Amino acid sequence: MAHHRLKATPETVHFGGFSPDLKPALTVQSGDTIDVETFSGLNIYDQAPPEFVPPEFLDICQHLSAERRVSGGPHLLTGPIVVEGAESGDVLEVKLHSITPRLPIGFNAIRPGWGALTDRFSEGHLRFIPLDLEHSTAEFPEGSSIKIPIRPFFGILGVATAGTRNSIPPGAYGGNIDNPELQAGSRLLLPVFLPGALFSIGDGHSAQGDGEVCGTAIETSMNGTIELTLRKNMHLTSPIAETPSDLVTTGFAETLDEALQIALHNMVDVLSKLAGITETEAYCLCSLAASFRITQVVNSPQKGVHGLFPKALLPEAPRF
Repeated sequence: MAHHRLKATPETVHFGGFSPDLKPALTVQSGDTIDVETFSGLNIYDQAPPEFVPPEFLDICQHLSAERRVSGGPHLLTGPIVVEGAESGDVLEVKLHSITPRLPIGFNAIRPGWGALTDRFSEGHLRFIPLDLEHSTAEFPEGSSIKIPIRPFFGILGVATAGTRNSIPPGAYGGNIDNPELQAGSRLLLPVFLPGALFSIGDGHSAQGDGEVCGTAIETSMNGTIELTLRKNMHLTSPIAETPSDLVTTGFAETLDEALQIALHNMVDVLSKLAGITETEAYCLCSLAASFRITQVVNSPQKGVHGLFPKALLPEAPRF
């Protein structure tokens, strides 16, 4: 299998959404690995301190073409990556080998109309937060001695669908999942909708609580090493994932109640197949041992819930 490096340049990134019409940034074979670069904060770079905007990022901010500005979302994504042989109905497995902040700084923003408490917090606020990469912490607020552990992950891991799509809402295609469980060592499985899969990645987060309630995490330019593999023997209607400790199912809907039901339906399906038990037994097992958490409440119109089931409870390692 080949190994690639995908640098973030004005020719290899896109802003605001997904589109099947974008020129691919890279073409790979199933099983190839990629060192990928991402930047975050294109829409606030002119308010940032110099250390947030290295020359490569400034070049993107100043020279990104209109053709690479896809929709109205706030995310800068690297891609799309074509996986040779991918077809609609396949599954794309994304292994996350490493995830590392690219710069020792990130930002947090409250945007008017965003967040879980828009009536109470109606004014915009932008804060740049230094990252102590040596100790893997970030102090916030500055001078408070509150040290937040850095747990880096990519908020957006997704494939293109027919037509242009805003980068904000997650869905069956993945996208803006914002799930902090997807640390290095995890793998995510996504349904494929178009030839080549057209996978994009970005929206690095150095730290985020479940819910992402103010609207953003510590948004961070992020590097990673990923592996893309086609699974021709699988069929999915929603993303599922595996971390070193848990099976993870997802649910996205306009309400948290609906999102919970979708994540629970998906967990029942996964457990009944992997453990060889009935769907009724799997449903009961979810009540006894699974945990369901709010992923995010801010990526309008889709809220997210994810289910976690400890792999240690299964009689053998999951195979999917």
